Amino acid sequence: MDQDFILTPADEYMHVPDAGVVNYNESVYTNAFDGKHGIGGWMRLGNRANEGVAELAVCLYLPDGRVACQFKKPKIDNNASLDAGGLRYEVLEPFKSVRMSYEGSLMVLDDPSVLRKPETMAEFARKTTGRVEWNQVAMSPTHGGVPTSDDVETYYGRDFSVAHFNQHMRVQGHIQVGDERWDLDGMGWRDHSWGPRYWQNIFFYRLFLANFDDGRGLMLLKITDPNGTTRRRGVLLVDGQYEEVIDMDVITTWTTLGEPTAAQIAIRTKKRGVMVRAEVVTSAPLRNRRKIGDAMVGSRIVEAFSRYEWDGVKGLGMLEYIDLMNDERPIGVPL
Repeated sequence: MDQDFILTPADEYMHVPDAGVVNYNESVYTNAFDGKHGIGGWMRLGNRANEGVAELAVCLYLPDGRVACQFKKPKIDNNASLDAGGLRYEVLEPFKSVRMSYEGSLMVLDDPSVLRKPETMAEFARKTTGRVEWNQVAMSPTHGGVPTSDDVETYYGRDFSVAHFNQHMRVQGHIQVGDERWDLDGMGWRDHSWGPRYWQNIFFYRLFLANFDDGRGLMLLKITDPNGTTRRRGVLLVDGQYEEVIDMDVITTWTTLGEPTAAQIAIRTKKRGVMVRAEVVTSAPLRNRRKIGDAMVGSRIVEAFSRYEWDGVKGLGMLEYIDLMNDERPIGVPL
């Protein structure tokens, strides 16, 4: 693990919210993909205990291009657990195994592009119930943790999450959407973070998460601040061990709406240089907005189920692009 960070088994569990930090957030995220069925998705639960709400997100990518999803803000009054609105996260053994499950309503979208306008999405969504359970077992070490000093730069920035760790996982479980059910036996990824967070504190970033058929994996982050400074962080998973990224370049193919359809990623660690290609399968174009002063400030968040290729080996995972919006345009998309 990076010596700039420290992590103990206690960090698998809940932390005491900073009383003076209104936007304190403690969140977990898991994803899972099964290549046999061509199915997968992600789930996230973030406690904003000082604001009295949790952020719940479930997004499932079905084999025929449909998306089944739910986004809610259930009320909470403490930070004792990650269990709200039907979404629950359990640590079974620290750094070894976790479970995330959801039982509740889902919106099924034949055309995921309607997510661009959530205020009218209900007109197009078919309502049903769903059950999801993912049992995740570690296939890598943990990566990240709590910074060891105040001058250590955190992965996403101290105004987004001070502490953060992640891990590649093997996953078994199931996805049920209405009367349809798929048993899942595949791979995925998870993270856990805590500290202050507003989505609008991200100027723009490009995040890639993938597992490959031969057991390799990657987590790659290219993040740019308002001053134009770009940091490149992340790891390659090779032979069960993480190699820290020391350089990375990303070339994105865009739609006319400024949404990614593919990316070429050049990565270098101390041991190797590799080229990886990501191709979007199904994209969920999301957004997050909050009022700052008299203005409503928005972020565009593209969550795309993607196919990856590394040296001819296939993989599945996520591509996540976040951009602050400027005059209705994602700020990091080339003109």
